Amino acid sequence: MIKKLTKHGNSAALVIERPILDLLGASIDTAFEVVTDGIVLILTPVKDVTRHKRFQKSLRKNGERYAKSFEELAK
Repeated sequence: MIKKLTKHGNSAALVIERPILDLLGASIDTAFEVVTDGIVLILTPVKDVTRHKRFQKSLRKNGERYAKSFEELAK
């Protein structure tokens, strides 16, 4: 499926149709995590915002704690 962005004030919006929202189990109130590598954009519905925040905090904490180990593994 190819989509075009829609002007929304000074921003651009991507309209997600109801069948796709239904497939994702998402609604108009669902928060989406937005991730990019500079080329690809990934939208992931967040089902449990509190759990997601705890996970992100834990991920950052472990990233800091084991930064040197991760750097060595990446070599």
